[in-house]
Amino acid sequence: MQKDFDRWNKKKQIIHHENESKLYHARELWWCSLGVNVGSEQDGTGDNYDRPVLIITGLSKQTCMVVPLTSSPEIHKMRVPIGEVQGANASVIISQIRVVDTKRLIYKIGFLNKKNFEVVTKTVKGLL
Repeated sequence: MQKDFDRWNKKKQIIHHENESKLYHARELWWCSLGVNVGSEQDGTGDNYDRPVLIITGLSKQTCMVVPLTSSPEIHKMRVPIGEVQGANASVIISQIRVVDTKRLIYKIGFLNKKNFEVVTKTVKGLL
């Protein structure tokens, strides 16, 4: 698959210089500019290279730990189903957990219920 790193680099520069840090909380679901990444790392899609993410925890005012979402029905031990998000059944891709600057957050789309969030965090802790 051909990846357009040059186009993403231009978009990333705009995000860095023009976007402001966002206020966020754990359990929130956001659209996030994840970008074009190396190899099998989860990419964003579309013009903003974005993808929905679940915020796992805050690390500072400027950074948080997130896991990307997928609507793929593939069953895998690293994919935890979380229910419907914006009209599609979604799972978090635990293996793609990462830290992002909150400038990458585009807009909040909701909250994950406490029960599903506990399942996700227990799975994350099980990786350690």
